Amino acid sequence: MKIGIVGMDLPEGKVKYHDHIVAELETKFQPKKTSFFFAEFVKDKIAECDAIAVLKPAALDLFILDMEKLEQRRDRAETEAEKAVMARALALLEQETPLCDGVFDEAEDSMIRAVSPLSVKPTVLFNETPGTDTVIKAALDKAGLSFFYTAGKPEVRSWLIRKGADIVTCAGKIHTDLARGFIRADIVKFKDLMTAHNLADAKAKGLVKTVERTYLIEEEDVIEIKFSV
Repeated sequence: MKIGIVGMDLPEGKVKYHDHIVAELETKFQPKKTSFFFAEFVKDKIAECDAIAVLKPAALDLFILDMEKLEQRRDRAETEAEKAVMARALALLEQETPLCDGVFDEAEDSMIRAVSPLSVKPTVLFNETPGTDTVIKAALDKAGLSFFYTAGKPEVRSWLIRKGADIVTCAGKIHTDLARGFIRADIVKFKDLMTAHNLADAKAKGLVKTVERTYLIEEEDVIEIKFSV
C-alpha cells in the first residue's frame, strides 16, 4: 500500500507496521519466517497513492488543488445536476473536509472522480505528526482494509484484505490453489489462540470454528484453509 505523506516529517520508502498480533504469534510459534506488513511512504506523486495522510495545517494546500479542478468542471458543466454535485463537493472542501468523507451516490461519485481530485482517495488528517504505525493503521481503516493471519512453524504472517471479504477471497490471497480447491476453513480468534498451545490444542478446547465458503472474515481471525486440487 502506497501512502502519500503531506506536511509531516516522516521517513520515505518502505515502512514496517509493528503489528502486535504478528509479534505475539511469532513469540508463540517461533516460526522459520515472520512476515510483517510494510507500507510505502511517499511525498511526491501523491496522485499515484492508495491513501493520503496529511497534517491539518497543510490540508488546505491539498484541498485547493481539488477545488481548482472542481471549479473548472462546475463552470463547464452541461447539466444542472452536475453543477450541483460540484457545488456540494466544493462546499466540503471549503470546510476542510476531504471528499472521501462526503456522501454521494454512485453517479455523483463518478462525476467527482472524473476530474481526479486527490482527496477522493482515503484521506486522514492529523493535528500533529503521529508515529508511522498510527499513520498506517489510520490509512488502512479509512481505506476499508484490515488483516487476517496465518500462523505455524513454517511462517507467521499478516495478510491485507478488504474488510468483510469472504473466506475464499482470503484463501486466494495466500495462493490461488487454496481458493480454487477450497473445502472449508478453520478459524480461531487471536486472543483465543494465545490461550492454547497450538491450533490442535485450540481445537480440543473448542476455540476453533469450521466455516464454509460464505464466511466473512473478521478482525483478528487466524485461519487455516482446507483444500483439494
